[in-house]
Amino acid sequence: MLKGLGGLGGLGDMAKMMKAAQEMQGKMAEMQASLDTITVEGSAGAGLVKATATAKGDLKALSIDPSLFREEDREMVEDLILAAVKDAQARATDRMNEEMQKVTEGLGLPPGMKLPF
Repeated sequence: MLKGLGGLGGLGDMAKMMKAAQEMQGKMAEMQASLDTITVEGSAGAGLVKATATAKGDLKALSIDPSLFREEDREMVEDLILAAVKDAQARATDRMNEEMQKVTEGLGLPPGMKLPF
């Protein structure tokens, strides 16, 4: 009489999927927490200005070579600072994507799929 309920065999697969989703959620939380401890450095002007940020993109430090401290070069220095910060933020995004890929590579998701959903 239970033959009509043959679809119940899929419940085991659903349980496996739920367990995998929970494991992924835990890995995602760990990865998110680790992004605060990973730092990247962006630079501009052949290293005259350097910006350090976390992999989440939070700016942590800024280093300016003393040779840049002349009033007539103020606008150039401001532009270099902005370029270094943007470089650090781009590197942070790249690193975050690398860390995300490590977490999701075993899930069989299509390439380029953005998480969290």
